[in-house]
Amino acid sequence: MKKIVISLSIVGMLLSCGKTKKEETVAEVSQEEVKETLAPVNEAMMENAVIYEANIRQYSEEGTFKAFTKDIPELKKLGVKILWIMPIYPISTTKSKGSLGSYYAISDYTKVNPEFGTIEDFRELVKTAHDHGIYVVLDWVANHTGWDHIWLKEHPEYYTKDDKGQITHTVDTDWTDVADLNYDNMEMREQMKNDMIYWLKEEGIDGFRCDVAGMVPVDFWEHTVAELKKIKPIFMLAEGWEPELLENAFDMGYGWDTHHKMNDIANGKANVIEWDKRMAQVDTLYAKDDILMNFTSNHDENSWNGTVNERMGDAKEMFAALTYLTPGMPLIYSGQEYDMDKRLLFFEKDTIIKKKGKFFPLYEKLGKLKNNNPALHGGKNAASYMRIKTSEDNKILAFKREKEGNKVVFVANMTKETVTFTAEYSGKFTDYISGKKYEGQLNQKHGLDPWQYLILIEE
Repeated sequence: MKKIVISLSIVGMLLSCGKTKKEETVAEVSQEEVKETLAPVNEAMMENAVIYEANIRQYSEEGTFKAFTKDIPELKKLGVKILWIMPIYPISTTKSKGSLGSYYAISDYTKVNPEFGTIEDFRELVKTAHDHGIYVVLDWVANHTGWDHIWLKEHPEYYTKDDKGQITHTVDTDWTDVADLNYDNMEMREQMKNDMIYWLKEEGIDGFRCDVAGMVPVDFWEHTVAELKKIKPIFMLAEGWEPELLENAFDMGYGWDTHHKMNDIANGKANVIEWDKRMAQVDTLYAKDDILMNFTSNHDENSWNGTVNERMGDAKEMFAALTYLTPGMPLIYSGQEYDMDKRLLFFEKDTIIKKKGKFFPLYEKLGKLKNNNPALHGGKNAASYMRIKTSEDNKILAFKREKEGNKVVFVANMTKETVTFTAEYSGKFTDYISGKKYEGQLNQKHGLDPWQYLILIEE
């Protein structure tokens, strides 16, 4: 982030990226010292949570549960409260892609992939997360199975068939490594539910992220989630944007259109007016207690559409901040905290280089703000979002979040050029990034450098 040219003399906007031995070393803290009493999933924890997507295979050189578990104290530093673990189940080898296959081509819903370790290793991961106050949700793939799944032999009626009577992969996709499940079969639905129950009852997880949730009938989700909640409170994330998924089944869906708008703005294909339209669309489509996940990357985006740097370039830091400031819950994908700038292989072994640069301290600071300031609540009782009018409304995004007397103002230049503007707002603020205090009116002229942003805590 470059220095800002502003008449109120706001300076020192850069986060310190200096490294220390302490930062470079994974914290070695005993569980006795950090163990927390983790309450059951509840609405309060959804308000201020950061969610982290864990790609176990690629997170470390070992690609194991044990290697990931060692770094859970590091995730806690980032304000992570929900850990979403990509599929951990055995992978089918029949019709598989690449040498290792896709996590999403599952051969058994109730076992773990030996590539990652043992079930005991996974249990230790869950325990360590819980001891650090972090909930664990598993990636669940209900739309299809791999071709080695026992159901194909014992229950072929569980699957969709083509006009020749042959079991087929999901129509209109290139997912040839998976067999499509038939949700007209009630027995299959029941078995699917029972397999999900296993992970809640026997392994103590706290919910599910459900793959291509919109491709599975809503009534299955609604019935199944109601049954799961009889066991314990859970957190449910849908890989889908459809509002009906959030009516009764899921707590949170993907903010896909928000993400696409960020990409478009970063590439000059859209501007702040389009962002405002998206915010209005969210208000129209979703109920007030619906939660959307905000992200600049995830496993699909990274592997198939490019790194954050490829898609957003110099705007990547500003948009990272925006995922925390805008209503909803921010996501960090494995490696983003280490400034990862490579597309991770999907069907082969790859590795994230864990070297702290700009983004670890940035996410750490943003995580503290998200965790502790009610003005950034983004759950079922979210803080308000009020657009602040500026003289350059197509270039400058300015808005206020407010709840329980707490106010945070976000101002950003969403262009690749320096912009001078005035804003219709005034107050006494603390610059969250630099910690400097000042009092003045935003309706004086200000100049923001390309992709420059401010996070102002109003006093």
